[in-house]
Amino acid sequence: MGIEMVLLLVDIPCLEKILSSTWNDLYSGLEKGSLRELRPAQDGQLKSIFAIDAEAEILDWMDESVKEQTIDQSKSVKTNLQAITNGEEGLLKIMHWASPGAWEVWEGRAFLYLEMAHGQSVNHVEDLYTQWLWDDVCQKLNGYPQAEFASNVCLDWMQRRKQLGETLDENLDPKIIPTYQAHESASTKLVHAITRWQTEQDIVGILGREHLDAPKWGHGEMNLRQYLQS
Repeated sequence: MGIEMVLLLVDIPCLEKILSSTWNDLYSGLEKGSLRELRPAQDGQLKSIFAIDAEAEILDWMDESVKEQTIDQSKSVKTNLQAITNGEEGLLKIMHWASPGAWEVWEGRAFLYLEMAHGQSVNHVEDLYTQWLWDDVCQKLNGYPQAEFASNVCLDWMQRRKQLGETLDENLDPKIIPTYQAHESASTKLVHAITRWQTEQDIVGILGREHLDAPKWGHGEMNLRQYLQS
């Protein structure tokens, strides 16, 4: 299993509502489950975290933060996140709660989808996460016919297999069909996620990956470190 790239969609009004609440009110609301009506509807095409699991993640992190650092529980969540050393980590957990869903894919497979959208080769893994690449991919995939993009990706994948001398006969390789279906699904969902990001005023996309430090998630003003400083 490879490292997963994650494009996390975040509902900004929901996020800002949570960040403006006091530390105590957030803790109490999460503990009682009384904040769930604020959470955006979960997108059936994307990967999402159950509310109870996201709440547990945040509560555990808040408990540890109170033990290790000085928290003014009467002040806003954002004020406290700005004041502590690992505020971005807490922000990322809250963003997962305030998310309608995420597009996730193995990093190695991301080359296939992003190169098809970009129209050029991507030379290094680090380039997969650059703002210039994602600006271009968003421009090209926003509103693009999902089935057409998925078909193009799958045809490219089959051509690459041929060039490597690998079989396309499912009788010789039983993984052919499920891999094709996985590429088709991931391609479709990528277009869906990007189109929501680009067309819905309240939605932003936060790009990251498994095991990536929280301050490095997101681009520009939506980079988590930049967002907390704003």
